[in-house]
Amino acid sequence: MPGRERDEREVHNHFLALSMMEELSEQPGLLSEEEIQRLHGLVMTGRDKSSPYRTTQNAIRDSSTGRIVYFPPEAPDVPLLMQSLTEGINAELAEGELPAPIVAALAHYQFATIRPYLDGNGRTARSLTTLILRKAGYGLKGIYSPDEHYAKDLSSYYSTLTVGSHNYHDGRAEGDVTPFVSYFCAGMADAFTKVRTAATRAEKRTAVEHSALLRDLDPRQRRLLELFRKQGSATSAEMAAYLEMSPRTLVQLNREWIESGYLEYQSAARKNRSYRLGARFHQLYS
Repeated sequence: MPGRERDEREVHNHFLALSMMEELSEQPGLLSEEEIQRLHGLVMTGRDKSSPYRTTQNAIRDSSTGRIVYFPPEAPDVPLLMQSLTEGINAELAEGELPAPIVAALAHYQFATIRPYLDGNGRTARSLTTLILRKAGYGLKGIYSPDEHYAKDLSSYYSTLTVGSHNYHDGRAEGDVTPFVSYFCAGMADAFTKVRTAATRAEKRTAVEHSALLRDLDPRQRRLLELFRKQGSATSAEMAAYLEMSPRTLVQLNREWIESGYLEYQSAARKNRSYRLGARFHQLYS
């Protein structure tokens, strides 16, 4: 089905753009127009190639009536407007006067307002937003993506973007963006709250698991945990010295601990034999 093929292609291109954003977010330096154009290239074609800005006029029309609901800036104005947008993003991130989420929300609104391309403006604006957040340390290692928030309530997304005049040159650029910034930040707050809740649950599960593992250990095994936390591995002589017992006794204990899974060989060579905690117990010192 043609519609399904298009959806699959868009999803595929979206993940390609996410991959590029991950790379760009780890690179020092300022955001560039060329990077934004590359994002659009990936979103639209799946190829890491800069997309030139539109050279003709575009307009948003009501699908049912054909009436123009928004008339963006003319094509010759787009390069200067995009240059100004990029410089503004970099200046705000460098100065730090505005929190990065607000900078990202304003960038999203302004990009959607300029509409520098005939198609793919929304997807590119959302990708740009994610890149700004990741560069500012708000990416949560890829866990958070604004698209998830938008997808839950598309009507609010579009309605909060539709502010000000229907014409860019007649007040749209200076419209009140408070509704969209509020909507955007509320989505971030909701997502981060969910991540925090999940992390808290994971910590509690880990604590319970640790407690159960520790109950299975005898006092000598528990004492050795600190040695493995410090070194990662240890020889029989080092363990014997740490426990203040004879090496011969420790060698016998090591055999038992290997069989029980408490220890495993780090190096099995007879001359330089060393041990580490068994796989079950790695989490106790990770």
